[in-house]
Amino acid sequence: MRTLTKVANGFGLSRTRLLLWAKYSAASVVATVVSQIAFALCYWFGTAPLVATLVAFVSGTTPSYLMNRRWTWGHTGRPGRELLPYAIIAVTSAVIAAVVTTLTDRWSESWVDSHAWQTVLVSGSYLGTYGVLFILKFVLFDRYVFAKKPSQSSEDAEPAEARTPVAT
Repeated sequence: MRTLTKVANGFGLSRTRLLLWAKYSAASVVATVVSQIAFALCYWFGTAPLVATLVAFVSGTTPSYLMNRRWTWGHTGRPGRELLPYAIIAVTSAVIAAVVTTLTDRWSESWVDSHAWQTVLVSGSYLGTYGVLFILKFVLFDRYVFAKKPSQSSEDAEPAEARTPVAT
């Protein structure tokens, strides 16, 4: 861990940011495995890529939201202001994945005879889409969705005595 901390510090990352990134990554792995299995099974059994993407989206988004909200960013209590922006980001990701998988499906039907290979290619395009969006989603979640509420300004944080000029 000491070496990892030195590398992180070399990139300007604190141990806290590194831990946040690790938790986000772990939550994403869980959500990816769940959604990837759901997508591959649906597609294998003949479901259209759009429907398979929707099933996979619902399957993966629920654990992703719960794990990221509670474990990664430490939000407790009832969901609040973060639910709508999270949903917008998640739905946008799903739409992008649906477009990519549908295009890959159409291409693979024309060029690949084996249904097993078509499943591998279309499932791979689903996984690849979320792989590309992984970093963008982290930034959006960290900066907008789960960002800490702005605390009082530094002027307000100082005691009144420190802000009051003293006449001498």
